[in-house]
Amino acid sequence: MADSAASQAAHNEQIKQLRRQLLLKQFELDTVLGVAHDMTARDHTVDELYHMLRLTLQGQRNVVQLLLFALEEDGFRVRVSLGCDLAEAEKFTLSEHLTQGGVTQPQAVEDLALGPDWDKYELVIPILRQKQVAAYVFVGGLRSDFDRQQLIPFLGSLANTLIGAVENRRLQAQRVADAAVRKEIEIAQEVQAMLFPRTLPNDSHLCIERSYVPHTEIGGDYYDVVEIDEHRLLLCVADVSGKGVPASLLMSNFQAGLRTLLRQGVELATIVPELNHLLFRNSGGEKFITAFLGIYDRRSRRLQYVNAGHNDPMLITDDTAVQLLKHGTVMLGIMEDLPMLRVGEVEIPQHSLLLLYTDGLTEVFDQENNEFGEEGVLTVLQRNRYLPLAQLHQELLRTIDEFSSQDSQFADDVTILSCRFK
Repeated sequence: MADSAASQAAHNEQIKQLRRQLLLKQFELDTVLGVAHDMTARDHTVDELYHMLRLTLQGQRNVVQLLLFALEEDGFRVRVSLGCDLAEAEKFTLSEHLTQGGVTQPQAVEDLALGPDWDKYELVIPILRQKQVAAYVFVGGLRSDFDRQQLIPFLGSLANTLIGAVENRRLQAQRVADAAVRKEIEIAQEVQAMLFPRTLPNDSHLCIERSYVPHTEIGGDYYDVVEIDEHRLLLCVADVSGKGVPASLLMSNFQAGLRTLLRQGVELATIVPELNHLLFRNSGGEKFITAFLGIYDRRSRRLQYVNAGHNDPMLITDDTAVQLLKHGTVMLGIMEDLPMLRVGEVEIPQHSLLLLYTDGLTEVFDQENNEFGEEGVLTVLQRNRYLPLAQLHQELLRTIDEFSSQDSQFADDVTILSCRFK
């Protein structure tokens, strides 16, 4: 009878322990589900998500000492601390083995030889995301009667829920940021498209052609042809430092200023300093524009021009003589007052070819790091100068494509504006 009573008591105790374990498991499951619901119910910030986990862990009697290190862009950073002030916890440093994701299974901290600062921590639980370590949970002060094998999945589930929520929040924030960038790019592309002339002159005096190959979604090159009156027109090619939206906006300021000055009937000697003042005020000298501006008069066949630090345009006459249009000043926007300005003037013989371009056409390098350069451009021009202008442009682009070591990817925007004088 005594043995039977003892056996029944042991059985009852076993049932009680199983019920306690079941209740504990149910509590842990409810906690994890509750945390998951709270973390996804509203658009919490990343800091708020970590704070929610800390409050949850404070209610767990078996968690006395805890540090959670999360992998961020600049490495692992402690984000949750229990039993230790967060400022003090930030002084803890992980070993190289840990920072490289070398611990992928729960492990005793003492086996890691981290030093005396870590003596109060007994267990490290790695949190894996896509088979990579995304966080480490260090736990200490465990009760001697507490089953560690129950703590590991519980803390692992909580931390995994948190890290997943943090990643989702960051991905969502990145998607919002990417959408904003895409919208900026769309606007800048629309602005840039509006800057370029829709039609180009082709009359009894001259014929003009252009080609534009942007290196990125928003290039930094600009070209323009403006009919000033029935006899005169402006030719312009420019290149702004930098790329993207800021470059596009600065170039739009340049175009607006240029066209306003042209409507006022002022000469190049006034236009160029005024554009320089405009750019300097807008960029504070941090960005600049190289530009070539020329005004051609059909009656006199003369071209007045200013080369503001830009690639020298090439004028090739019918006898294959080549003249580089160098006169002008320094690039625009780097200083408040231009140190010098010389307006050049040249007479244009019949059947001449004028080529304006940006440095993307010449600064192309082959496998031996040889530059295509002006010589390469001149070689193509002299061999093909009587081709229709559109075909001449295609020949130039094909040649630098073959010459380049970049596998059809130019290192910069390429703009070509050519004019054949009849």
